[in-house]
Amino acid sequence: MTLFLLVVLAAVALGIIGVAADGLGYLLAVGIMLFAVDVIFFAVLVSRRAGRRPVR
Repeated sequence: MTLFLLVVLAAVALGIIGVAADGLGYLLAVGIMLFAVDVIFFAVLVSRRAGRRPVR
């Protein structure tokens, strides 16, 4: 969970820098892509853990 939050924080920081700095729009794109990959990775991780519970 700590890694997830750290990557989200990095994505937000890149997005803010990309918007604020003139000519660094690619940082905004990198931040958005990093956030999307992180959310997908977290969703896959949560879905895998949910499947390991034994059926009673």
